[in-house]
Amino acid sequence: MGIEPPVVRATVIFGLRTFGAVPLPVRADLEYDAADPYAVSVGYHAGAGVVRWLFGRDLLADGLLAPAGDGDVRVRPAADESQVLVELNAPDGSAVLEAEAAELADFLDRTYDEVPFGDEALWFDFDRELSKLAMRD
Repeated sequence: MGIEPPVVRATVIFGLRTFGAVPLPVRADLEYDAADPYAVSVGYHAGAGVVRWLFGRDLLADGLLAPAGDGDVRVRPAADESQVLVELNAPDGSAVLEAEAAELADFLDRTYDEVPFGDEALWFDFDRELSKLAMRD
């Protein structure tokens, strides 16, 4: 029997930025699964449902220090250095959320405790991922 890959979880309250108003609190469940060592999953609780986004762990880490990302997800420090902005863009709309930089950094530190930067390939099962793609066809 193999060793189960570690999973790191955190719940962070983001603020959904709206024009001319105080940001609305949005609970987000962050998850890092060493079985998918390059990615971070974030489930934003929106009304009765959860909107899940998957993006690179390195994108989140880079965005704590400087603007990062050029696709559907962008992360960057806010004017208030204690905050980080996460911009989500989808065909149905977009959102700008803010979170405490220290909370996101703590979550990332715990992911690096499990899978250090540069060791992701040791955890990545290429054959398993290929079999998932084959099952879709």
